Amino acid sequence: MNGPVSAEPLHRPALPEPTYDPSSAVFQHHLGGKLAVTARRPLTGRADLSLAYTPGVAEVSRAIAADPTLADVYTSRANTVAVVTDGTAVLGLGDIGPAAALPVMEGKALLFKHFADVDAVPICLATTDVDELVETVVRLAPTYGGINLEDISAPRCFEVERRLQDLLDIPVFHDDQHGTAIVVLAALRNAARVVGKPLADLRVVVGGAGAAGVAVSRILGRAGVADVVVCDSRGVLHVGRPDLAPHKRRLALGTNPRGVQGALGDALRGADAYVGVSGGTVPEVALAAMAPSAIVFGLANPDPEVHPDVARRYAAVVATGRSDFPNQINNVLAFPGVFRGALDVRAGRVSEAMKLAAAWAIADLVDSPTAVEIVPSVFDERVVPAVSAAVSATARREGLARS
Repeated sequence: MNGPVSAEPLHRPALPEPTYDPSSAVFQHHLGGKLAVTARRPLTGRADLSLAYTPGVAEVSRAIAADPTLADVYTSRANTVAVVTDGTAVLGLGDIGPAAALPVMEGKALLFKHFADVDAVPICLATTDVDELVETVVRLAPTYGGINLEDISAPRCFEVERRLQDLLDIPVFHDDQHGTAIVVLAALRNAARVVGKPLADLRVVVGGAGAAGVAVSRILGRAGVADVVVCDSRGVLHVGRPDLAPHKRRLALGTNPRGVQGALGDALRGADAYVGVSGGTVPEVALAAMAPSAIVFGLANPDPEVHPDVARRYAAVVATGRSDFPNQINNVLAFPGVFRGALDVRAGRVSEAMKLAAAWAIADLVDSPTAVEIVPSVFDERVVPAVSAAVSATARREGLARS
């Protein structure tokens, strides 16, 4: 620990002056927040009170003290997830702090409940120190059946997740990494079917070496894609670059088998697929140099790395992170079902095999992929049951299930 958390506000970079119109539909929708606590048991008189609280509750507390696993049976813990952020990498807004991140975390909790009936609690922490983040979550963990890390900037997010996974016996899942990676893999598998190319044979360029870029690159490798080249704002990641941060150096060691060097345009020359998770810009001339029947995923929100209308001039399949274009690559296809499946079997963690199983389950829901339908709709009611079943079954096969 580096001392107590200061009560003073953290210094944040200046953002453009916001447009604040409290009468607008957006602000009216958020008035009073998007969450509330509701009771699962009645409280209509003394009999209910004696069961829900003293003296009856003491019997339950004694039983849990003797056998802590009973907390998953007689409290809400087994179906409750903490959505934890420090507000340093929120949407496309960047480092806006914990208070400004709260509406986003409330939205995430709303999605958990709506799609998977998982109760989620936003926790926005006023520290960016890795030790403090880890210690705080560990101290809070007895209340929760899982931890969803959200909008924590790279490279700190990697260490926070790794340390929490080592310290806790509940699922710890950084959705910006793994939710994105799962849905990208599902979409890329079906896009490869559309263009008639084997997934394993694709030459893939990943634009961005932050949280999402690292996870996408790793899951593609585990899925058998051998030729993945990653680019950051300074160009291609390769082992000869002297300016690589440790997480980028590790990524360079496991990617770029042809030793490509140079800028993004050099990586895209002859590439079959581009996956943008950086928020940068892809020059049109670079798209023109891609292989025939190319695949382009521009996933930055709200502004894709390449506009879909431009991408379609050169690519057979185009996807974005937006809901107003076909093929929305949205994490909500993954995280509700992943947590639902992990919680249902009381898995101690979310393994790499469970992530792959989630991706295949999403992809399999599209029987005959087309250029404008490579993933199911986020409102497809089959998604969460399919993903949760695949995750639960994989946890059981791996011996990770406890119920």
